[in-house]
Amino acid sequence: MCLGIPGQVVETVDAENYLAKVDVSGVQRTISVRLLADQGLAEGDWVLVHVGFAMARIDEAEAAMTLDQLRRMGRDYDDELEQFRSSSV
Repeated sequence: MCLGIPGQVVETVDAENYLAKVDVSGVQRTISVRLLADQGLAEGDWVLVHVGFAMARIDEAEAAMTLDQLRRMGRDYDDELEQFRSSSV
């Protein structure tokens, strides 16, 4: 199963190549933010992350609600977080 997981932008790693570091439940990873290039993402913004790409900008309330629902999924959420932890861009 592949889930979209909320992540908070920690820093822009490579602006020219649209790469940013995000924090997903304590796991930090560099992802592509190219799909949201026209939205001017900044540190602290929340995005929905799927397979190494920021797919949408979301607000903090939506991020919290989504993370709560994902945690309730139990093993599926844990598996997705483990894949996020072990993958690289």
